[in-house]
Amino acid sequence: MKDIPHPQFNPPKPYRPLRVAMVSETYPPEVNGVAHTAQRMVQGLISRYHQVQLVRPRQHAQDQGVSSAAFEEVLVRGVAMPRYAGLKIGLPATDELVRLWRARRPHLVQVVTEGPLGWSAIVAARKLRLPVISEFHTNFHAYTRHYGMAMLGGPIRAYLRWFHNQTLTTLVPTEALRHELASTGFRRLQVVARGVDTKLFNPARWNKLLRLSWGVADHCLVALHVGRLAAEKNLPLVIDTFRHLQSSRPGMKLVMVGDGPERAALQARNPDVIFSGMRQGEDLAEHYASADLLLFPSTTETFGNVVLEAMASGLPVVAYDYAAAREHIRHGENGLRAAFSDPQAFIGQAQSLVSDTENARRLGRNARTSAEGIDWDHVHDRFERLVVTTVKQWERNHDGKAQLSFVPDL
Repeated sequence: MKDIPHPQFNPPKPYRPLRVAMVSETYPPEVNGVAHTAQRMVQGLISRYHQVQLVRPRQHAQDQGVSSAAFEEVLVRGVAMPRYAGLKIGLPATDELVRLWRARRPHLVQVVTEGPLGWSAIVAARKLRLPVISEFHTNFHAYTRHYGMAMLGGPIRAYLRWFHNQTLTTLVPTEALRHELASTGFRRLQVVARGVDTKLFNPARWNKLLRLSWGVADHCLVALHVGRLAAEKNLPLVIDTFRHLQSSRPGMKLVMVGDGPERAALQARNPDVIFSGMRQGEDLAEHYASADLLLFPSTTETFGNVVLEAMASGLPVVAYDYAAAREHIRHGENGLRAAFSDPQAFIGQAQSLVSDTENARRLGRNARTSAEGIDWDHVHDRFERLVVTTVKQWERNHDGKAQLSFVPDL
């Protein structure tokens, strides 16, 4: 493995900087869990003296890629993603990627998303005999039933399985998802968990003025939902749960943070609900910390970053028993889990939370303590080990013809 000069750093031994080409159809300033996680992984690699080349669709006509010794951004053509205003899907770009990587060869190609751009990256890497890993972030096959296309669920799952099985290994965020995908034919899966920024998401960001702007009296509770306002997020159950809670706590408020195609209809039907739109950074952190509980009834998550963000903010979370909630919520200790896809169970857990506010505060305090142990540094350490191990094994085993080799569990 040849060292790559890294002008901005003086890496201590035994660091041997790698050049990683990351290909993703979404990245900040777009706001979603995949973009957020991709940016975190980029930051983790750079902080460990590696170079990252990010290939992504151009989000706006005036966008210009940024470049430094540690980070290069390559912008390619993209088109708007159907039913996801504001998100772009990359167009096929195999020849462009071959030219790019032939001119400056990366040690590893990391494919974050499964669109045409991601597939082009796999094809280009194969042509150049580069090792490729992928990430599974989104249950697109599960989304289909929320958009009147349930018959496409099987074919989409088959495509995702075929796509990811072309790569050396596929990263998934939880052990449960690993087992689920393995049972349907996905191969070479490894768990790389998600972390949370406990400095940003912190109970200390509680904001009395923000609560006053919501019209909340001191003794009243605020239920929060954070996420895209889209059909796959199970938003009717958020509203239904709130109405049940409101019947026993008349002054209670519901704040919904996020935007999406369902917002206008929800807002028209629920004029008493506070729709805060998209929030980011400290503004988002204040919304979390100034609420009293998080309602998160989505059934289509591969993880659910908002669960960790709420926990770090000191909120008790009510969520279904899967994904991030199963990984990090200990029922009755630092949050509440309901049987998966059981709306009455979900409503019941939420009602038990608001009926005992002292217990809710205890769960929130314990949630914060739990979040303090979910550090991004540990996630980045594991991810770096996987990247380095993959490259070393590829270089050791690659004979000029083989295209796939197994990556051992770390």
